[in-house]
Order: sequence, then C-alpha cells, then structure tokens
Amino acid sequence: MLVFDIPGFGKVEAQHLVLDYNGTLAENGQLLDGVTSRLDQLAKRLSIHVITADTFGSVAKALTGLPLHIVTIPPGNQGVAKKNYVESLGQAQVVAMGNGRNDALMLEKARIGVAILMKEGACSQALMNADLISLHICDALDLLLNPLGLTATLRE
Repeated sequence: MLVFDIPGFGKVEAQHLVLDYNGTLAENGQLLDGVTSRLDQLAKRLSIHVITADTFGSVAKALTGLPLHIVTIPPGNQGVAKKNYVESLGQAQVVAMGNGRNDALMLEKARIGVAILMKEGACSQALMNADLISLHICDALDLLLNPLGLTATLRE
C-alpha cells in the first residue's frame, strides 16, 4: 500500500495500480524500456492490474514473469468495462494510468488518474478526466516510487 497526504487533495491510500497497455506501457504492442524494473518495484507495495483490449495480441508475452494481473476486455463499451473494473477494486484505493478514450472514465473514477501523453497521443477526454498528465509512463511510475513529486503537483 502507498499512503501519503496531499494538502488540499487529501489522503491517498492506494492498494491498486490499474494500467492501460498500448499507448501507456507500450508503443505498437512493444513494452517500453524501463517499465519492467519500475513495475517490479511497485509490485512490492501495490497490486498491479493491466486492463487492455490487447490490440496487437502481445500483452501476455510482453508481461510474462511480472507480478501483475492481466485483464483483457472485449470490443464494445471498453470505457465502461475499465471504469467498472476500477470500481470493483474500490476506486478510492486505485491509481489509474492511461491515454485513450476508453481510459477516460477509469481516470475520472480512480483516486488518482494519470493521463499519459506519449507518441501515440492522448484523447482530450482522458486528459480532462485525469488529475495529472505525464509525458512518459516511466515518469508517471517514478511519481509513485517517490510520491513527493505527486504532492508537489497535486497540492492546493
């Protein structure tokens, strides 16, 4: 669990990290450099969930051996499926990260929603629903490893 208090934002007691895959952890289906080591470190304190449509069919292979749960969602109503998944975990205990239109609702529902704006871009709705925008997934994961950066960005 990650516990920290952000002035004006409130206490955060995160137990879960919910991540989109493509456009967030990966580009064109390929896991980005630096992600594996950060997920290994975060898995010591958080339950990690990758929820994806698996557009490129590469998620299981790319994430083999990592201490996380992979949830593949079918086409249609993916945004609602991701939102419902966050709610099922207890949204007040979730940090979520994503970039797509189908991530917008989960970013809004999570205690902390982080929109990732990399080469693939990010849907404006995801950006608007997020608490924070990061230019790279490794930077966003680093904020959880060193929450003072989160505090500096989200405090009132």
